[in-house]
Amino acid sequence: MINKTILFIGYVWPEPTSSAAGSRMLQLIHFFKNLGAKVVFSSPAKQSVHVHNLLSEGVQQKEIELNNSSFDDFLKDLQPEIVVFDRYMMEEQFGWRVAEHAPNAMRILDTEDLHFLRNERQKSLKGSADITNDVLLNSELAKRELASIYRCDVSLIISEVEMKLLKEIFEVDEKLLCYLPFLLPQKKENMFSFQQKEDFIFIGNFIHAPNWDAVLALKETVWPIIRKELPKAKLHIYGAYATEKVYNLHNEKENFLVHGWAENSFEVIQKARIMLAPLRFGAGLKGKLLEAMQAQTPSVTTSVGAEGINGNYNWNGFIFDNPMDFAHASVALYLEEEQWQQAVKNGNRILNMRFDASVHKLNFKTTLDIISEDINAHRTSNFIGSMLLQQTTQASKYLSKWIEEKNKKL
Repeated sequence: MINKTILFIGYVWPEPTSSAAGSRMLQLIHFFKNLGAKVVFSSPAKQSVHVHNLLSEGVQQKEIELNNSSFDDFLKDLQPEIVVFDRYMMEEQFGWRVAEHAPNAMRILDTEDLHFLRNERQKSLKGSADITNDVLLNSELAKRELASIYRCDVSLIISEVEMKLLKEIFEVDEKLLCYLPFLLPQKKENMFSFQQKEDFIFIGNFIHAPNWDAVLALKETVWPIIRKELPKAKLHIYGAYATEKVYNLHNEKENFLVHGWAENSFEVIQKARIMLAPLRFGAGLKGKLLEAMQAQTPSVTTSVGAEGINGNYNWNGFIFDNPMDFAHASVALYLEEEQWQQAVKNGNRILNMRFDASVHKLNFKTTLDIISEDINAHRTSNFIGSMLLQQTTQASKYLSKWIEEKNKKL
């Protein structure tokens, strides 16, 4: 990777203090930088006040436009060896341009999570349909996302559960997939003790629908039960992009405290005794729960929240989908120090056994090396991808060109 150019095409600019997706993107950037690559990050999105300072890390920045051939000229000049698409939407928009103007570049899709799975779970929660294999196979969003996976040389899948789903239900060839969970930094020392920690915490980006749903569940069902047993305890709600409807939930009399964005999520998490995450839908891995393990803060969550994290190991707290059981387990964990200490040990074991960053980095690099050895043979064996690249990208290509011409006349 030394001196090779890696181009990221981001759905948004990285905000590691706002979301797990932002942390994930920064982890990938660091991965390539540590291998000696030149990294360029581009995005059509506007930069927010929380955007990470990429320039300070030696990463070049480039603002790009949708449906504009200026990106083609940028690509011709840059000629990257690898292009990383941040979620399938960016591959749909820019994938055909990369294939046309940088045909030798390896195309990598970072899925973040499977959007169609999260979407179908949200629809199921609203009562429209049960999630069956047939529902997933007939999902329009799944067809779009799977098409992007096939058009790329390899897709990064963050959860073993989603790897299994893609291989067994959608029968995607394993050579097109690479399991790459969060590349977590080493756990910090000098953690707070049981006695030093107090109160409960929830944290999550409020642009992300599952987080808003979880906070509502806390407010309406879970917290009233906990508060009856622990009237002095407080629940602290943190999260970027909290809107008025979120702040309206703030109630000091109920000890339900909405703080909004946290400048340092790790610091606020490690001060809390318990993290609450009653997530009712979602996909991928939940960064908040892994960060809680790193901060030695046990958690109570749902089966969706824990999915893909603990494998066959005991959870660092409790997993309950029923609000009543969830609340009572939270109270027990808050009060019983011995049980709490065991939960911390469980979390440490999960981090050590399943999230050793050195292991996953080596696997990722090996995957890249194998593909780059003969990328033409890799692509030839992916007939479905070649077919989709020829057919579906032509439609995207000419729609984009039509939009560009239309914009010129405005």
